[in-house]
Amino acid sequence: MTDEKMIHMANQIAAFFDTQPGDAAAAVADHLVKFWEARMKAQLFAHVDRGGAGLNASVVAAVTRMREAA
Repeated sequence: MTDEKMIHMANQIAAFFDTQPGDAAAAVADHLVKFWEARMKAQLFAHVDRGGAGLNASVVAAVTRMREAA
């Protein structure tokens, strides 16, 4: 998948959880762990490692939480 598509998908997830009560980053991380396949998560992690351009702050925070949990 292109980075643009991956960014769009991740940001859509974050946009939803940002409107819900509670910790958006934790909810985004939980969603990504449950529903994204390993290749998609690897692509997202690599994009964050390159600076995370275009990603919602909740997505970047979610990646940090996912890495801490691993």
